[in-house]
Amino acid sequence: MKIAIGADHAGFSLKEILKNYLQEQGHEVKDFGTNSEQSVDFPDFAHPVAHAVEKKEVVFGILMCGSGNGINMTANKHAGIRAALCWNDVIAKLAREHNNANILTLPARFMGKEEAKKCVDVFLSTPFEGGRHENRVKKISC
Repeated sequence: MKIAIGADHAGFSLKEILKNYLQEQGHEVKDFGTNSEQSVDFPDFAHPVAHAVEKKEVVFGILMCGSGNGINMTANKHAGIRAALCWNDVIAKLAREHNNANILTLPARFMGKEEAKKCVDVFLSTPFEGGRHENRVKKISC
């Protein structure tokens, strides 16, 4: 599966862990940066990941910043993007099942690497339920 990944300085370490984890599982990962813990602006990484998902260059995106909020808000400015801030695997599952989320956003300063891996695994493997949720998802876009 093709996956886009991006983070600011606060999410850099977790991004590197998850990028390697995904590659070990055989996924093709397009890394949009950042490439160090030097302070940067999260929108510079959220926009390219969201664009790749929006244009269907990848199946899913994964974004990280300190709280997850800023990078999530930025990604959700893109048409057709449903970025979901997830802090455990139950929320990640519901984001896919009920909201057909296409970008997983993680709060890098508030979760460990094992919980992040669980979120990624569940997010990537959970299908959208459709049904009663389909109409709701269609109402999200402006």
